[in-house]
Amino acid sequence: MAETNPSEQLDRLMRAALAGDQAAYRDFLTEAAQRLRAFLRRRLPSGSLADLEDLVQETLLAIHAKRHTFDPREPVGPWLYAIARYRMIDMIRRRRTEGIRVDLDDIAELPADGDPQEATASIDLDRLIRTLPPQMRIPIELTKLEGMSVQDAASRSGMSVSAIKVGVHRGLKRLARLVRTQEG
Repeated sequence: MAETNPSEQLDRLMRAALAGDQAAYRDFLTEAAQRLRAFLRRRLPSGSLADLEDLVQETLLAIHAKRHTFDPREPVGPWLYAIARYRMIDMIRRRRTEGIRVDLDDIAELPADGDPQEATASIDLDRLIRTLPPQMRIPIELTKLEGMSVQDAASRSGMSVSAIKVGVHRGLKRLARLVRTQEG
């Protein structure tokens, strides 16, 4: 039996996940998290492990929310890295940080040289998000999952811009705590 390369394996897992295979979806998220970590590590300032993990989690949430937009006839790598780049750009815009290097032309797949422990990918993200109170859940759903700007999310939800920003910040912190408790 011929072995598949890592890219083909990731493509196969995503297609199986879209067909309803939950185990394949967990495996896809685990592998995607490792690749994202490697991809993003090269683009974030050194020593910002917290930013790296936040960005990986935000990207996984976006992938989860946007998985229906993936065309299974195409390779998953460029789609995955495009989402990661957009999440990173959003982070840069939010922080208005000058020191983060973003190479928008580099979407080639990178080997998964990241952290092998990725239990967070097996956690049901939908279920965790539903446990958040509305003042945290709604801002995360609108800005992180639907990709709205803070201003648009505020208009749609009837919340203030400040409430959206605070809700996202607190909600992501709470989700990170929930994920850590599920891992342990």
